[in-house]
Amino acid sequence: MKTTLLPQLQTFLVAARRKSFSAAARELGVSPAAVSQSVRQLEEQLRVVLFTRTTRTVALTDAGRRLLEGAGPGLGQALASLQEVSAQPGEAVGRLKLTVPEVAVPYVVTPVLAAFRARHPRVEVEVVVENRFVDIVAEGYDAGVRLHEAIERDMVQVRLTDAFRFVVVGAPSYLERQDAPRRPEDLLRHECFTFRVPSSGALYAWELERGRRNWRVPVRGSVVTNDRRLTLALVEQGLGLAYAFEPAVKEELRTGRLVRVLEEYAPIVPGFFLYFPSRAQRSGPLRLFIEVAKEFATKAP
Repeated sequence: MKTTLLPQLQTFLVAARRKSFSAAARELGVSPAAVSQSVRQLEEQLRVVLFTRTTRTVALTDAGRRLLEGAGPGLGQALASLQEVSAQPGEAVGRLKLTVPEVAVPYVVTPVLAAFRARHPRVEVEVVVENRFVDIVAEGYDAGVRLHEAIERDMVQVRLTDAFRFVVVGAPSYLERQDAPRRPEDLLRHECFTFRVPSSGALYAWELERGRRNWRVPVRGSVVTNDRRLTLALVEQGLGLAYAFEPAVKEELRTGRLVRVLEEYAPIVPGFFLYFPSRAQRSGPLRLFIEVAKEFATKAP
């Protein structure tokens, strides 16, 4: 391929990562028509179709996915190298893109990112907050944050927090009207706020454990939402029960606005981890971020 097509390749990689010509245009500071033309030029030179296009969406073809997986890491490393050679001695430059679940932001990302930016102000950091499972390699992320059990086995993992619990909580006003559940199956008789699993569309079944026994309870309620703040607001109003990351409701539990039920069945999870493919350790910004993350790795509040 001619080296003159490198700008088109970069445009393709941004569009593939963003899954949108419009979003790619905003990131690159050009028009959507310019993005479309650049991709078309690359397709004509390669004699393959890289995207399937409709009036509303674009999606990678098999050829497009192969090009993304093969060229993405190499071009990213090349662009980072260009930034590095322009830096002053000892100055870190580059770009870091992270995917993080919403619940982990205040406990993991905020303290680490503040310290990282103070030390390395020329490193650009993009944090995408989303609760779906993300293929960080295919979608152009340098690293992500997840619970230990949700991380693929071939990923490198760095612990960010100690273990913590998920608990079932409700407001005293609700529990005055309804008998508190004493066994996991009692939840089936209660109003429970849950959410849909992004990958399957199924309602999330609450996971409980006691000793060696585990339960997945298919709870139901009149409201289904993926917004944690809305869920907690409804629970505090006495409208039902919620399944919560315990550190996220610490203040509500301390003040008595919420109380735990079925506490002896609360499952313990290993904690949040930063994860990334082994080859990503060559990235200078990621190495520096890991160093700061290790300093701040602590117990969840």
